[in-house]
Amino acid sequence: MPSITKPRIPLAVQQVNEIGLTIHDYEGAMSTLCAGCGHDSITAAIVHTFWELSTPPHQIAKLSGIGCSSKTPTYFVRGAHGFNSAHGRMATIATGANAANRELTYIGISGDGDSLSIGLGHLAHAIRRNVNMVYLIENNGVYGLTKGQVSPSADIGTRPKRGEPNAVAPIDPMLLGLTMGATFLARGFSGDKEQLIPLLKAGVAHNGLALIDVISPCVTFNDHEGSTKSYRYIREHEVKEIQTDYVPVRDEIKVSIGASASREVVMHDGSVVRFRSVPKNYDPSDRGKVEEYIRDRQSRGEVATGLLYMNESPPDLHDLHHTPTLGLNKLPFSKLCPGSLELDELQKDFR
Repeated sequence: MPSITKPRIPLAVQQVNEIGLTIHDYEGAMSTLCAGCGHDSITAAIVHTFWELSTPPHQIAKLSGIGCSSKTPTYFVRGAHGFNSAHGRMATIATGANAANRELTYIGISGDGDSLSIGLGHLAHAIRRNVNMVYLIENNGVYGLTKGQVSPSADIGTRPKRGEPNAVAPIDPMLLGLTMGATFLARGFSGDKEQLIPLLKAGVAHNGLALIDVISPCVTFNDHEGSTKSYRYIREHEVKEIQTDYVPVRDEIKVSIGASASREVVMHDGSVVRFRSVPKNYDPSDRGKVEEYIRDRQSRGEVATGLLYMNESPPDLHDLHHTPTLGLNKLPFSKLCPGSLELDELQKDFR
């Protein structure tokens, strides 16, 4: 069923953000996903995120690959740039687009099959290059478009709607990110918008690749007894070890932090993510301890959610390659094509 334009129903006067837009201005087409799909809840969180951040729609670039998750960009910010790529190739398209125009805000929507199977190599290199984007994995543990086969994120023993239990070890995107040197790792639940919106805001503010894994139950093929990605299982096993909030930049913010109170981490652009650590010794900047903690929670059958790891010091793609501060579309032709003499000089280094 093709997407259709969402009807504009006259309502009471809608609140506007700092650039004069209502939340409806950040919506897209009507969703054609199954009723109750967790992906639609994620879409609602994305809509609220960009509206609350007052991001101009034309400054947003949304990208996807193939799968149920990759339909999501159709359903938010209809005035944004968009590109639906081949299966597993969203990361490469996003890398190229970001290299060409660093001035846009990039958000890539993928799935556990799209990113952890055919696209695994591309995701790994996007992490290594620290591409400045929000990389969101809508993780439901199955291939929904092809009728519910288990995906690479399915836990051992989890049962598909039909067939034998999964016997292959899963790929955890958070542990993968820690291994590959990711600079921002978070996990959320599609049914918890209160937590997910601050995580998305923090990801947008982060200078580098913000990998956000969102457990998003598939109501058609993976919301049954025996699934570890069902609504019931996640609600019973979710552990909010980090209570996240987002504080936007203002003229002056003064905070007194006690030994056991909230911990403030300043983002690259001056924005702040506030943490309230449940275990007092949890340190989201210690890569080794974060990995140990995630594995410990997994051994208990628990799902740790929140901002799990962040490091603002590594350079992003543009810092690594010393690219111009403007997008390539704004550079004069003389800069983009300096002529044959400059090319000959460059070639000397390769002889």
